[in-house]
Amino acid sequence: MEHDREPTRAWVLHPDIKSDRDRRPAGFALEEAVSLAAALPEIAVIGSEIVPLQRPQAGLLFGKGKIEELKARIEANEIELVLVDGPVTPIQQRNLEKAWGVKLLDRTGLILEIFSDRAATREGVLQVEMAALSYQRTRLVRAWTHLERQRGGLGFVGGPGETQIEADRRAIDEQLVRLRRQLEKVVKTRDLHRKARAKVPYPIVALVGYTNAGKSTLFNRLTGAEVMAKDMLFATLDPTMRAVVLPGGGPEVILSDTVGFISDLPTELVAAFRATLEEVLAADLIVHVRDISHPETGAQAADVEDILASLGVDKAVPLIELWNKIDRLPEAEAEAMRNAAGRKDGVFATSALTGAGLEPFLAEVARQLDAERHETRLHLPFAEGRKRAWLHDQGVVETEEQGEDGFDLLVRWTDRQEKRFREM
Repeated sequence: MEHDREPTRAWVLHPDIKSDRDRRPAGFALEEAVSLAAALPEIAVIGSEIVPLQRPQAGLLFGKGKIEELKARIEANEIELVLVDGPVTPIQQRNLEKAWGVKLLDRTGLILEIFSDRAATREGVLQVEMAALSYQRTRLVRAWTHLERQRGGLGFVGGPGETQIEADRRAIDEQLVRLRRQLEKVVKTRDLHRKARAKVPYPIVALVGYTNAGKSTLFNRLTGAEVMAKDMLFATLDPTMRAVVLPGGGPEVILSDTVGFISDLPTELVAAFRATLEEVLAADLIVHVRDISHPETGAQAADVEDILASLGVDKAVPLIELWNKIDRLPEAEAEAMRNAAGRKDGVFATSALTGAGLEPFLAEVARQLDAERHETRLHLPFAEGRKRAWLHDQGVVETEEQGEDGFDLLVRWTDRQEKRFREM
């Protein structure tokens, strides 16, 4: 039963650490942190600010003068939750909560809360729980009662509907072992699903991109599916797959919508969501959707490329880049983008919202998937009926003749199909 309750009043801080050479422009980082906070419906962001820092203070993160200054602002605005856009050690968290009299979440804790709120499949839920426990294991775990919510969550934000985690590390470790076993079962089940899908002769097209780039909007436009597509970070967590017939007599494909990537995604979260992103590893074609209207579009694209590389995506898998949200640019700038995209292979300027520019993109998807097929002549003895049945299931047999000792076939297939066949 839903309870009407006031949202938790939150203040977002982005520590701009001067000694951090790789730091992103503070304004964009703060804007993204506020968007992250807004992705949780139970949080109301009352204010946000950049806190310049020469270097983090060991026990308090901020200097004592800054802590007092922030305390006055927190009290004046009746803030209940402070979100720090960056890592906060357990000691810093304890000291700051004591100094300000509020609950504090760092970037990892906030992203975990969002993941917990969004995960829809059994696998997604288990992955979030495991990541949360690994994170909690490094914290001084205790119950917080001044921030109540009815949603069964991760225990960072306590409430009467939730178990108050007061267990020691051994209890957490036992829970991790139990979850790992459950996850292994779920992953095995998903492997069976994937093997069943491998029999379907449709290539997989995976949509990837920075969070909020417009992947779900594109997915909905192409499939007519009602996937949650909000102007909200992390709107999609679990991959959604639909069969789509490409226009103009193109092939039927499986379209996969994946979780949005984000910069500085904590390592324990990348590990937790590796299985969610495994759909990308099975893809025959990757479509990198970019929000070309975003001032940080170049840095976002680099983050996506880094995560794809860390997942071990085969460089041989073709990739199309989609410069999305062209409708958000002034016409002169949009025209310049269209011209720039036109001069590059495999790059298309589009708007998933209006549908502008999608036709040439879809024609390229069809061309790429067709182009990557090649012909091979095979001879199969009668005893290899299972292999022959598999080839027919895949829809790759062009011609077949029966001889004295077996079948002579001409097949037209992808490198991936050939590899699977050779491993049978």
